[in-house]
Parts: sequence; C-alpha cells; structure tokens
Amino acid sequence: MALALCDIPEDLQLRILSFLSPTEICSFACTSKRFASLCREDRKIWHVVCDRRWGKKTQIQKWGNGRIAYKLLYRTLKRLENLIGFWRLCGRANPADSSPPLVFFEWGSSFVLGSRVLAINDDTYRVRKTPFLVLGISSEGRTESFLDLDGNHRSGVSVDLSDLERSSLVPVDVNFMGNGHIMVEENPCFFREEQKSKGSSSGDDDESEDVVSEMYTQLANRTSPGGDRRRKRKKEKERQARIKWEPEHFIKVSDFSPTLAKPLQGLWKGFCEGRNMELYLVKYDEVGGVVCKKVEDLSLSRQTSPVFWTPNHAFIRSPFSVEEEMILDSRIRIVPLHGEVHEQVLSGMLYMNSSYDPGEGRVWLYENGTFGFGFLRDQFITDLKRVALEDGCLADVLDA
Repeated sequence: MALALCDIPEDLQLRILSFLSPTEICSFACTSKRFASLCREDRKIWHVVCDRRWGKKTQIQKWGNGRIAYKLLYRTLKRLENLIGFWRLCGRANPADSSPPLVFFEWGSSFVLGSRVLAINDDTYRVRKTPFLVLGISSEGRTESFLDLDGNHRSGVSVDLSDLERSSLVPVDVNFMGNGHIMVEENPCFFREEQKSKGSSSGDDDESEDVVSEMYTQLANRTSPGGDRRRKRKKEKERQARIKWEPEHFIKVSDFSPTLAKPLQGLWKGFCEGRNMELYLVKYDEVGGVVCKKVEDLSLSRQTSPVFWTPNHAFIRSPFSVEEEMILDSRIRIVPLHGEVHEQVLSGMLYMNSSYDPGEGRVWLYENGTFGFGFLRDQFITDLKRVALEDGCLADVLDA
C-alpha cells in the first residue's frame, strides 16, 4: 500500500528532500505552508546537501566559523566551485611582478586557495606553489577575498584584520564575468564595511559630521571657482597613492589535460635551450592545427609568436623512414625526463611546416603520453611533461 508523503515520519521526509536539487526543494516548498516550513530545516536538509557535494573536498562545518546558514553556504560554494582548476592571466601591456601568469585554485579546509604556479630550474620538472588569493566567508555571511602580494601568508592561518593594513594581504573583490572569466580588483571599502558591520557607538556624531561636511562642500562650491575640480583631482591622487593592486583579468584554462583525440592538448612544462624551465599551453585550433605558446607570453597584450605551430594534427605512425629515425637519434635532450622518455617507444610524429620562426621541425609523441619537439635548425629536443593533478592537487610540487 502506497503512503502519501505527509504520512511518512518527518525524519524520513527530510532525508528524502536532501536528495533533491536546490531548485526542486524550493519548488516543493511552494506546495504548502507545512512543506515550506519543512524545507527551512537548515541543518537537516541543507547541511546534508552541502556535505554530500563538498564534504570530501572541504570541511563545510568550518566555513564562516560555523555560524552561517547552510543554505547560504550552498549558494556560496556553488559559485566558488567554478574557480577550481587553472586560470591564466589575461593579456595586458605591462603586467605587474605580483601578477602571476598561471594560478591554480583548490579547496582548503574553510576557504578556496589560489596559488601561483611557478617554474623552477632544478632539472626535476617540479613547480613551486605560493599563495596568491584566498576566498572565504565571514561569520556574517559575506564573501571575503584577500590577495597575497608576496606569497608569504600561510593559507591555514586566519587573517588578522588589525594587522591587515600593514601586511602584504590586500582585500579584493573577485567578480565573475561569465563561467570562464574573472576580474580581481582591490576593495578600498573593505575596512569601512568591516567597521560598519560591527556597529559604532558614535553613529549620531558621525551623521552630524556628515551633514556639516556636506554643508561646507556646497558652500565651498559656490564661493570657490574650480574648487570642486581641485578636490576631485586631490581625491584621485590620494586614491592612486593607496592602491596596492591594479585590476587584473584571468581566463580559465578549461582544456588543461590531453585526451585520446587531442594527445598534445593541455598545460606542459619543459626546458628551453637556456636550461630554463617554461610552462606551455598547447591548443588545437579551428582549422585542425596545433598551437603551442608559453603561458607567460599569453599574459601579454601584444602579439607573440608561438613556440611551434603545425597545420595538421594527424600523426604519422611507425614505421618511420631511416632519415626520420636519424633526425631523432641525433638529437641532444636539453633536460631528459629521468627514466620516462628515452626508454619509451616512439608512438607518432608531426611535421612542423611553420611560417613562424624558428621554422621547420618535428613533434615526437611517446607511448607514455609525453612528447618532445625540436627544429631542424639545431640538434636539440625539448621534452615536455604534463602539469598534472593527483586527487585534485597539483603534482610534482617542490616542498617549501
């Protein structure tokens, strides 16, 4: 015999509701006053929904010091979830030294942490992570974001607001401009909002001071020709002097891993002729070609030549001609991938008949999924390794 939902014990009703999507829960709440009250059970419904979706990635009880509603937490985490992954700096003329070309966002215990991904030159293909951007929720339910200009802040340590103005941490706003584009800009009103949220015992005095200030401004505008323009210029100079961070745009790197159909696609790392490790982004274009650029070059607004480009992504498979075998065997590996490439069998090859400098060359794909490239103008080969993730964390990171 089928039972109506209202005849089922309330605990079971809440358990069933926790399996619905937020949209379905809100729709169900509109059916009756009783069900509307039932859907407001924050801990028994929204806590379960949050825990099921993010419980293995972050400690949801710690967000907002455990003082915020889980329904609000769900909306916040759903928005921040889009940050997880790699983002690259969008092109501008002269990026600041503190603006990283590549940022990796991951879940923390009660925050989302964005880290600079920096290449290092120790011949081990490892990268260094330093804190760049921390996003969390205050006890009042406000999203708070702090920029670490020096990369010295320990991500697990809470931010001390009393020392914030003297530290390298800068309050910022992270504005989502679509799913794959964010703008990070300084929030000069953060301390004012913080003081306002805490309340002020001298509210009446502040209000009277504002009235007097407004009266003086109106009088000054009438009696002093050009006074308003001078004050605006003065305020703008003072604002510019206080700015620690210019607005920057970041674009999400959606295709950062290779696939069976696109084995060269993604983020890679390798050593160039000067034995300096570089980060590379390889993409497949609309006409069937493959383009490789340095990540650092993508952060510049001016046009830069790709590292290599090939008009056709179809690999030539073995057996290869004797001439091609000799071209590969005569190559000098700048920094070999220890025990990974030179013992592996060649899987495929691409011709680089590029009009770009440095001209004609080859791309060699290995059976283990890595690849190398070289140009006929010299005898070198650059072997690349994936910028990979392990269980959602960046792999091959140099321990601090």
